[in-house]
Amino acid sequence: MTLWTLAAEPFDSPDATALRRAYYHDVASRYWGRPATTEEVDDGLTGDGAEQLTPPTGRFVVGRYGGEAAACGGVLMLDDERAELTRVFLRHDFRGRGGAGLLMERLEHEARVLGARRMVLNTRLDLVEARALYVRHGYAEIPAYCTGPYMEIWYGKELKDL
Repeated sequence: MTLWTLAAEPFDSPDATALRRAYYHDVASRYWGRPATTEEVDDGLTGDGAEQLTPPTGRFVVGRYGGEAAACGGVLMLDDERAELTRVFLRHDFRGRGGAGLLMERLEHEARVLGARRMVLNTRLDLVEARALYVRHGYAEIPAYCTGPYMEIWYGKELKDL
C-alpha cells in the first residue's frame, strides 16, 4: 500500500503555493550558493507564468504523502502535440519514498489528456538529481527548443497513447 496520492490541483491552492515556494527556494538557493530570501522567492514567483498550468494550456499536480503536501509538478502545452514538464519538485524529507516516479507518471498522464504526444523539458546542469530522474524515466537529451538564463540542457520523450 502506498502512502502517496497525486491529483491535479489549482496552481494557487494553499498546498500548491507552498510547494511552488519551496521549489523556487530550493533551486534559487542552489544556484546562488546561499539560502534565497523570502523577498527573492516572492520576486521569482511574480509573473512566473504558473497561471498557464490550468486546462486547456496546462495542468498542475500535487503529491501528498500520508496526507502531507510533499511533491508537485506541472505540464504546459507548447503546441498541439508537445508539452513541457516544469516545476518538478519533491520536498527533501520525502525523497527516496517512491514519489518521484509516481509524480512523473501522473504528469505524463496529464500531458496525454491535454493532447500531448511528446514531453520536453529544460533544466540546469547542477540539478543532477532531477537530471537522473528524467533519464531513469526515458528522457533523452535533445537540441535546445528554447533559451533562457537558467537553461543549460534539454530533454525529450515520446509519450505512449492513453
